[in-house]
Amino acid sequence: MKRDRYLWPVLAVALGVLGAGFGATSAPAGGLSDKKPNAGVAAAHAMPIQGIDVSYFQGDIDWKKVDGAGIHFVYIKATEGADRFDPKFLDNWRGARKAGIVRGAYHVMYWCSLASEQASWFVSHVPNDSGTLPPVLDVEWNSYSKTCPHQISRKSAIAKMKVMLAAMEAHTGKRPIIYTDPKFHRDVLEGEFTDYQFWLRSTAAKPKAKYRARDWAFWQFTTTGRVPGVAGAVDRNSYNGTPADWTRAVKRLQAERVATEAEPASVSQ
Repeated sequence: MKRDRYLWPVLAVALGVLGAGFGATSAPAGGLSDKKPNAGVAAAHAMPIQGIDVSYFQGDIDWKKVDGAGIHFVYIKATEGADRFDPKFLDNWRGARKAGIVRGAYHVMYWCSLASEQASWFVSHVPNDSGTLPPVLDVEWNSYSKTCPHQISRKSAIAKMKVMLAAMEAHTGKRPIIYTDPKFHRDVLEGEFTDYQFWLRSTAAKPKAKYRARDWAFWQFTTTGRVPGVAGAVDRNSYNGTPADWTRAVKRLQAERVATEAEPASVSQ
C-alpha cells in the first residue's frame, strides 16, 4: 500500500484549542495525577485526550491498567544516537498495541554522531508497522551527556535534523513530529520547520508562554505524572484537539492498518 505522508493532518490544530472550554477544574480521569503538580499547567490535566511517553526507566508496564486509566496514546523511546536501542522498546511496543493504545516511536538526537548513521540505526530497529502515530524526532541539547555535552552550530543542527527527518518519513510513510524544549527551540528552531507538527515540553506554563509563534500537536506538561499501571513517575502529555478530532485521526490509523493487513503477500517471480 502506498503510504500517505500527510496521514495525520488533523493534528494541525491551532493554539486556540487550549481556550476552547477545557477548564482546569475537572477531576482527573481513571486515577491520573501528578506527584508535583504545577498550577501553570493545570489546564493540561483537564484536556480530554491524555497520553504518556515511556522508556526503560518506567520498567515493566501493565498496559491493560494504563488503558483503563484513560490514556489514549503513548510515545515509546526506540533509539538514541547511532548505537543505543531502548531495552524495553519491543516489550512496550507490543504491550501497548495489545492493550489497544495508539502508539508511536521516538528517536533522541545525539549531536556528536553522523545523522546518516542515526537514521540507519532508527530504520533498522523500529518496525514499519501500520496504524501507528507518526515517528518523533526528539531534539534537545545533550547537556547531561558525558560524551557530548557541547552544543553545535544552529546551521549544523538543522542540517542533521533534515537528514534524520527525511529518513524517518521514508521509513514510515508519515511526516515526523518534532519534540523539543524551550531552550533548543529558542537556540535553533524559531522560524524553522514550519511544515512540521510539534510536540512541546512546557512543565510550568502553557506552551504559548514559552514558544513564540509555534502551534503544537502534543504538549508534555509534566515529568512527575502518576498513571495506574506505571510504577513511579512518568511523563504526561495532552493532545491539542477535541475528542472528535482524535476519533477521526484514530479512524484513519485503523483504516491504514486494515488496508495494509488486507494486502496479499508478494510472490517472487
